[in-house]
Amino acid sequence: MTYELSSPGRSQDERATPSGGSALREARERGGHVSRCYRVAIYFAPDVHSGWWRAGSEWIGRCASTGQAFPPPHVEGLTPSALSELTSDPRRYGWHATLKAPFQLAAGHDLDSLRQAMRQLCAGRAPFDLAPLQVTLMGNFLALRPAHAQPMLEELAADCVRQLHPLAAPLTDSELARRRKSRLTPEQDELLQAWGYPYVMQHFRFHFSLTGPLPADAVLPLSEAAAKRFNALPPCHVDRLSIFIEPEPGAPFQLLEQMEFQP
Repeated sequence: MTYELSSPGRSQDERATPSGGSALREARERGGHVSRCYRVAIYFAPDVHSGWWRAGSEWIGRCASTGQAFPPPHVEGLTPSALSELTSDPRRYGWHATLKAPFQLAAGHDLDSLRQAMRQLCAGRAPFDLAPLQVTLMGNFLALRPAHAQPMLEELAADCVRQLHPLAAPLTDSELARRRKSRLTPEQDELLQAWGYPYVMQHFRFHFSLTGPLPADAVLPLSEAAAKRFNALPPCHVDRLSIFIEPEPGAPFQLLEQMEFQP
């Protein structure tokens, strides 16, 4: 396990809230088309048919594609209910690594215009494998992080932020104030004002969240259990971008669509 003790704070709108029904699943069952939502996010999420998607979704307790719930994995020294509480934050957002943090679409833009921008991001982009992923303590929560920096990954994240920014509604004064409760550095505050999120560009750190905030005595057993689960998987292949949606404020995020790279 590796440790990172200076990590991004987690803002209020990134905390877990009670789960609700799957608007996406209901729309699919009706044969309908999801055209509106409260917020969107652009994530890297593995192919939903892959072992990485299954392993991550089972760890956090929910599949963001189908809405299926999973029982908590066995972790020595933790009850299922305790583990469920400790993974409630990532469960709401679904199994993912953030590229463009959740945002509201600007006036004049909708999911179709977002899809068009996403197709442009995927065009001419070559797939690659992530560096080995390590269980890492990021401040007070556990995450999977690549063992070393990867220029292709940094470029992908920066491209998502830059090219999708024109589609994002400006942050309101209350949203700015809420973000600033995380004790941002001056540089992070500049990034917040420029791009709507402080942990981008030089402050971007790719990660899959494994837990929410942890008590000290839960770090070791959870780290060992996560390493055992994820170290057995093959390299994680990055060959697509994913659109996640928050159907209404506080609702669990749903995987709307995955778009493969087009080299």
